[in-house]
Amino acid sequence: MVFYCQRHCYEKEYATKVVSCKPAKLELVVDGKKKKKVDCFETTFEDTLLFPEGGGQPDDRGTVNGISVLRVIRRGGEAVHYLEKPLEVGGMVNQCVDWARRHDHMQQHSGQHLITAIADSMYGYATSSWYLGENISYIELDTPKISQEEIDAVEEVVNQRIRDATPVVITEYDAADPKLQEIRTRGLPEDVVGPVRVVTIENVDANMCCGTHVRNLSDLQAIKLLHTEKGKANKTLLYFVAGQRVLRYLGECVERERQLNTILHSCPADHTRLVEKIQNDLKSSLRSLREAMKDLAISEGQKFTVLDPRPSVYFHHRRDGDMDYLSAIINEINDDNVLKVLTVGEDKGPGCLVVHGPQNLVSEIGPKACEILEGRGGGKTRFTGKVTRLGKRNEVEKYVRSILENKTNEV
Repeated sequence: MVFYCQRHCYEKEYATKVVSCKPAKLELVVDGKKKKKVDCFETTFEDTLLFPEGGGQPDDRGTVNGISVLRVIRRGGEAVHYLEKPLEVGGMVNQCVDWARRHDHMQQHSGQHLITAIADSMYGYATSSWYLGENISYIELDTPKISQEEIDAVEEVVNQRIRDATPVVITEYDAADPKLQEIRTRGLPEDVVGPVRVVTIENVDANMCCGTHVRNLSDLQAIKLLHTEKGKANKTLLYFVAGQRVLRYLGECVERERQLNTILHSCPADHTRLVEKIQNDLKSSLRSLREAMKDLAISEGQKFTVLDPRPSVYFHHRRDGDMDYLSAIINEINDDNVLKVLTVGEDKGPGCLVVHGPQNLVSEIGPKACEILEGRGGGKTRFTGKVTRLGKRNEVEKYVRSILENKTNEV
């Protein structure tokens, strides 16, 4: 079925009738993480203004009689809508589309068709798939690499077609029409129902597609090809922004540039040089810091080794230390008969625990100490763990001393 949204991509409102509505559960994805399933209502209509996900294009959002639409999917010839509240079956309703989202998707999708066609016609780089992201999209080209000169050439031709105000026409064909054999496609879904839509960019490309598109390339405003990444199986990912996203992307770049001007006290032309200098200075400082921390750890270890008599247990904590610092202390003491309970990190933040010494004590004390500090770890002669509550170090020390005292009494 070809829906109203596909025939009238620029319409923002539409009146239709409710065909079905039943309770359902929907698993929403937010920031790439799955949330628990939410209660909603699975609803179908005689037709729909809201595009169901398909062809690489995400679904629309909007409202029906003021009720928010959470998802729209295609199931065979039906568009299934998931609503926050129920509707009366048989009643007339008013659908409203989130136009900013719809128009953005139209611009990115038509932009993808244009880039795909030009890259193929100029260099024979076919498109094997594409991804419409929330901020940046990419096209997967069937080539192991594409040069910057080729990218620049494609971008120039693409934007010339936009400046030419090239028309975009959508035509519907019967699925058995032989003309479809001459039209580019990556294949139709097995459950496709009804006419087949062909999106034609005049004198540029004709391609089967179910998505929503602009009616003229001038509506794309501009396209910027950003960069490439190596894809799978000798393919290349070509990233791009189209339409309003170009202005938004430029605005974000300008804002970052202004912030860097303030931070670096320089003009944009000096940013790269100054950041490289800062990186080199930081590497040098970190090397010096590591050497100083190692010297400090050796000094701490030496303080303990000169004690007479030497205690059977050694507690040590340093807020700004790391695992290398603790290892240096253990190496300097160099006595496996001494039980060493060492920690680094902030009292209320993440940190590290090391328990080292006699195996029987380490295997008993390590896990419990880690539990008190609310962390996880493991090891026999050297127990290491990542902990989150170093402010409880006193509890660990009391626990360790009680264990040692009990063992002394047992003897």
